[in-house]
Amino acid sequence: MKYIFVTGGVVSSIGKGLAAASLGTLLEHRGLKILIQKFDPYLNVDPGTMSPFQHGEVYVLDDGAETDLDLGHYERFTSGVLTRMNNLTSGQVFDSVIKKERRGEYLGKTVQFIPHVTDEIKVRLHDVTVNNPDVNVLITEIGGTVGDMEGLLFIEALRQFTLEVGKENVCFIHVTLLPYIKAAGEVKTKPTQQSVAKLRELGIQPDIIICRTEADLDEDSRKKIAMFCNVEKKNVVAFRDVAHTIYECPLDLRRDKIDRLVVDKIGLGHTPPPALEGWERFVQRVIHPKHKVTIAVAGKYGLQDAYKSIYESLIHAGAHHNTKVKILRVEAEDVEARGAKDVLGDVDGILVPGGFGDRGIEGKILAAKYAREELIPYFGICLGMQIATIEFARHVCKLKGANSTEFDRTCAHPIISLQEEQIGVEDMGATMRLGSCESIVFPGTKAAELYGHAESIHERHRHRYEFNPDYQEALQEAGMVISSVSAKEGLVEIVELPSHPFFLGAQFHPEFQSKPNHPHPLFAGFVAAALEYSQK
Repeated sequence: MKYIFVTGGVVSSIGKGLAAASLGTLLEHRGLKILIQKFDPYLNVDPGTMSPFQHGEVYVLDDGAETDLDLGHYERFTSGVLTRMNNLTSGQVFDSVIKKERRGEYLGKTVQFIPHVTDEIKVRLHDVTVNNPDVNVLITEIGGTVGDMEGLLFIEALRQFTLEVGKENVCFIHVTLLPYIKAAGEVKTKPTQQSVAKLRELGIQPDIIICRTEADLDEDSRKKIAMFCNVEKKNVVAFRDVAHTIYECPLDLRRDKIDRLVVDKIGLGHTPPPALEGWERFVQRVIHPKHKVTIAVAGKYGLQDAYKSIYESLIHAGAHHNTKVKILRVEAEDVEARGAKDVLGDVDGILVPGGFGDRGIEGKILAAKYAREELIPYFGICLGMQIATIEFARHVCKLKGANSTEFDRTCAHPIISLQEEQIGVEDMGATMRLGSCESIVFPGTKAAELYGHAESIHERHRHRYEFNPDYQEALQEAGMVISSVSAKEGLVEIVELPSHPFFLGAQFHPEFQSKPNHPHPLFAGFVAAALEYSQK
């Protein structure tokens, strides 16, 4: 296996994840088998307990691992299916070291950062290598910025690992900021020089430098960076701000032939140039669509990254229908304060995403009611599905006090209640229903139509509360259809209203399985319904 390590300098959120994912796209289109992973230096075991306001969405893998949102980019930009082995945090590393010490596995030795902690990091690299013998290239992004105290052990582990597997099998890529100083009217290379100098102090010489820049990279700047950072000029690559969509990033990096630089460094130069025609067609559909729809996402986390996978899934579905999806981010509390018609009166579709806590719940219920009564396409995901059933129970079944026990433990009609296996669970991290589960899809339903009449599906979950089966009969008699249940437990997975052009709620998270040229069928159906609504 060949190894690519992506580090970052100067500032966080510089685009290391997109750089790694874009490189994965280019190498995969060269015919190579790619796997991407992320090492995060924070002490959390995983991001599952982090606030979306601080860290963005939690991306869930097939095996139930709660991971960093960058793994969503990795899966969307490549065909690789990731597992919990592809996300390592300092919390996991230290937890493993301490447990080994308690079991006496270090044979009485003094446990130290070097070699014991760095060895634990290298173990993950070796394990991923052994468990993926068909993979040609493993790309590893190191979170944070070079020089951060918490990241030093990861950098040292990579230095040691390079000596073990041979420098000819490793390529180090360093992503830095190339700021444009408006007052001076010029691009400054000094932050890049300082960042690379810090990396070299730690024993690592980058092979390729990716310069994150608003403007293009002129030859003088390229030459200066090459000289002061001890790399060839052709290995200084521009990573420009893209104009329309992040899916332009692989095409932008291809302009400086970064894939050729990488394969030459790690001995895979015999591979053909990337065949990017399909990717380019997708990008063109995103940039130059024929149609346009406006879809409101009625959530509670205003941060762009809090619903990252949902936004990307809407883009995928829009491109599939040659349609630009304009996303209107709506605070659920605004719906509650101003009324649904005032906030949502001009949209072509309403999506209520997942979330936790009772803030904004009544606003989401009003949004679902407005969509149902005005025949506006509605798509509820996780909590959004639960909201749809609560709203239906209150206003169609006339069950006064219908609610979820998450928000009101003593409500008169607990339409949504805590899963039985969750009763008594005190730990917050990794204790929900997580990961891919099989569900049965009932024929003759909208869900069956969207899934191409598949009899069963596999979708990823992340929730503690479920639809209460005690109310199944009441809602069905009033016109709501349960179109899918879990294969093992019979838990409700999809609900829909046949009397409505498109009103569907899914207990799982379909956004975690949507890809650029393969939009998730539920998102594709939702955008198609919104397009039809807009044309009427």
